[in-house]
Amino acid sequence: MSLRTLAAALAVSLGLAGQASAAAKPDIRLYAMDCGRLTMANADGFADDGAYKGVSATMVVPCYLIRHPKGDLVWDTGVPQSIADSPGGTAPGGITVTRKLTDQLKQLGLTPADIEYLSISHGHFDHIGNAGLFAASTWIVDADERAHAFRPQARADVKGFAAYSALESAKTVLIEGDGDYDVFGDGSVTIIQTPGHTPGHTVLLVRLAKAGPVLLTGDMWHIAQSRAARRVPRFNFDRARTLASMDRVEAVAKATGARVILEHVPADFDSLPKFPQPLR
Repeated sequence: MSLRTLAAALAVSLGLAGQASAAAKPDIRLYAMDCGRLTMANADGFADDGAYKGVSATMVVPCYLIRHPKGDLVWDTGVPQSIADSPGGTAPGGITVTRKLTDQLKQLGLTPADIEYLSISHGHFDHIGNAGLFAASTWIVDADERAHAFRPQARADVKGFAAYSALESAKTVLIEGDGDYDVFGDGSVTIIQTPGHTPGHTVLLVRLAKAGPVLLTGDMWHIAQSRAARRVPRFNFDRARTLASMDRVEAVAKATGARVILEHVPADFDSLPKFPQPLR
């Protein structure tokens, strides 16, 4: 299937034909929160073609809050905020946290208990690191990703598992099959399945009234150059599915005209309004 054909099919499946303007009517605000930095001297693992061997990289670790008239959604939760309490706000592996997620929510008069919905692009430590704080929220998650997060190998990582183990008993909505999930039932916020990086990786399409559609792409691409070059990290779960998901994201972007945000790319993060200002 060509990218053009896929884009046309997605326009129908996502309810874009004649509905884009209607979907953008709710007063939705998108907040980009700084939940850490990752620095590395050798980014070789982020491309299986050797393109980043010996290349240094700095990646932002974002968290997002989507405020909708029907409730608040936190998308991705960053690395554990407790790192901010360590000397220099650092942890082994080039991890730095200068601002806690809870402190940023507090600026908006919110606590984790006020958040109605939680979803993560996938279960890696830099996306699920504070997820346990939202155990009172409704967790919307791909069924395969949930199973992956609670597999025996994940449980064996005692410290990492503790960051999100509370979600095991949380109210949960499982996304099963290949369909997308309409969070608020009005087409304004859609979770799109894009497996490959992990078994149940997802991206988020947010339609804003003024700024238009925005795609938060999780770990589809970690480094800016990876998108055009279609580079696949060495540690991805499934290479072929990753490439197919890249095609799907590009098709969605084309069909919607969405602004594509590569979540770990500092320039993309910095292009969004500086917290606590929202994109609307």
